[in-house]
Amino acid sequence: MKALILVGGFGTRLRPLTLSMPKPLVDFANKPMILHQIEALKDVGVTEVILAINYQPEIMLNFLKEFEKKLGIKITCSQETEPLGTAGPLALARDKLLDDSGDPFFVLNSDVIHEYPLHQMIDFHKSHGGQASIMVTKVDEPSNYGVVVFDETTGKVEKFVEKPKLFVGNKINAGIYLLSPSVLDRIQLRPTSIEKEIFPSIAAEQKLYAMILPGFWMDIGQPRDYICGLRLYLDFLRRNSASKLASGLHIVGNVLVDESAVIGNECLIGPDVAIGPGCVIESGVRLSRCTVMWGARVKKHACISSSIVGWYSTVGRWARIENMTILGEDVHVGDEVYSNGGVVLPHKEIKSSILKPEIVM
Repeated sequence: MKALILVGGFGTRLRPLTLSMPKPLVDFANKPMILHQIEALKDVGVTEVILAINYQPEIMLNFLKEFEKKLGIKITCSQETEPLGTAGPLALARDKLLDDSGDPFFVLNSDVIHEYPLHQMIDFHKSHGGQASIMVTKVDEPSNYGVVVFDETTGKVEKFVEKPKLFVGNKINAGIYLLSPSVLDRIQLRPTSIEKEIFPSIAAEQKLYAMILPGFWMDIGQPRDYICGLRLYLDFLRRNSASKLASGLHIVGNVLVDESAVIGNECLIGPDVAIGPGCVIESGVRLSRCTVMWGARVKKHACISSSIVGWYSTVGRWARIENMTILGEDVHVGDEVYSNGGVVLPHKEIKSSILKPEIVM
């Protein structure tokens, strides 16, 4: 089987992290977010992953080469010269996706994290005999999304309702598809929306089916959702692979610590924290609901909550970082500095407190 991951975009919602790294390579739970998807695809027998991308393809492919060898899966790129939406990239990659097997292929959005029940999706697709299968998930506020209306017994999709003003259901498109090759005949090489143009036409012919996604789902393409997604993912690890999580008197709740990280004495870490490779957490540090990316250092008695510390950044002694502060790559926060929601661009030194949410350039 093959798969196409919709990378696209410039990752503007996740700046300043995406000023240093393409969004799919930004760390999530101590590895590039796109690697979560590639590993899940490998587990269900996918042998080739195609990245549909229009931004920094060389950086992406060079970075993923080592994982290509490690996982034994082919990773190629289909580069757009102009934005093609969510369907146009399939037409552009048509020759890569088609082969003599006639097998269906996966299509995934790159910034979605979930439990990846892809085996079940393959079985579901085979069972209904339609052209396309989509996963749907429940959300609390469906008015912010496009709702999928479908028969929950058969899975047959009736229609899509874009950002409904009235409550018509709470199942939305989760951004995970399994498509038969014949779907490609419906897509032209032009900017096209798979949600607004392609899926409604397949649904009108009663060939589109929806499967309810079990477990958690989160679009992690912006900082607040990234932190929420980390909580959901770590809770998933607790239920399914608890041995991967850290333990000890200094750990509270679910915490993921890379084996190469160094943690000092009398720290209190958790809940919902990821500490990446090569990080140094000095003594007396308090961390909660945050990510500390590889190579970062948090000095003595600093406190970080609900924030993201970028690669090779430093947080000074007794500093306090909170309220969705985002430190880009190589940011250095001085001793006793307070940040209340600051968004700091890469390679900056912060010597005075940031008292309200603002971008520091």
